[in-house]
Amino acid sequence: MKIKFLFFIVSILILASCNILSSSEVGKLNKSKQTVLTAKNMPEDDFIPHDITIVSAGDSLTEGVGDSTNRGGYIPYLKEKLENDKGIADAYFYNFGVKGNRSDQLLKRLDSSKIKSAIGEADIVIVTIGGNDMMKVVRENFTSLNLKAFQKQKQIFKDNLDDSLVKIREDNPNSLVVLVGLYNPFISWFANINEINVIVDEWNSTSKEILEKYPNTFFVEIDDIFQKNAEDLLFTDFFHPNDKGYELIAGRVYDTLKEEALTKLSERFYTVGIGEN
Repeated sequence: MKIKFLFFIVSILILASCNILSSSEVGKLNKSKQTVLTAKNMPEDDFIPHDITIVSAGDSLTEGVGDSTNRGGYIPYLKEKLENDKGIADAYFYNFGVKGNRSDQLLKRLDSSKIKSAIGEADIVIVTIGGNDMMKVVRENFTSLNLKAFQKQKQIFKDNLDDSLVKIREDNPNSLVVLVGLYNPFISWFANINEINVIVDEWNSTSKEILEKYPNTFFVEIDDIFQKNAEDLLFTDFFHPNDKGYELIAGRVYDTLKEEALTKLSERFYTVGIGEN
């Protein structure tokens, strides 16, 4: 009888220890199966290359006067640089450059249905304007150039530029707008007149002041490019850039876009892509 009782007690202890072990093992098993959640990183800007549409509007720098290849001045060089960017598949350009255009003439042309339609579809709008406004002062006051004449024309240029940006924003509130600054085209004519450089600086400062009123606008400084190498970078008319000059302008425009604008575009394309999924 005692033997049976002892056997019963031992059996209970053995079963209890098995249950404890099995519970412990189950706990270990459950722990090993716990899922670890990790945050996914946002895709890189160039994760999926996208096409971009660019409207180039303005004067002879946009048309490409001085370009021996007749391909549109800075545009083919900029197109090549953009399409070599990992985040861009193809860059499509619409060239609305007209040689001799002043700011008042560009302002009127922005009412054209063709230009308005193109701007409405553009990711980026690049503008070159102001050189002929300055040239107008030189032609009308060639024998008696003075700062007062330039100041008066600068105010007209300022108002026209402001109104032009209003029209561009009305046609496309989301496009990035790039204004290429002025350089001193008279450096070969008036190399010893430092006042011309001062005037160019003032006009560029005026352009920057206007751009600050509008979001997603960018200014491209190019005056320094021509200050050092004017004779090597100007066309035979000593006014417009030559092929090398346009190539350097394109490089400066691309650098400005790469610094911030292209990142903004990539974020916009990524956001649109998320919305479409």
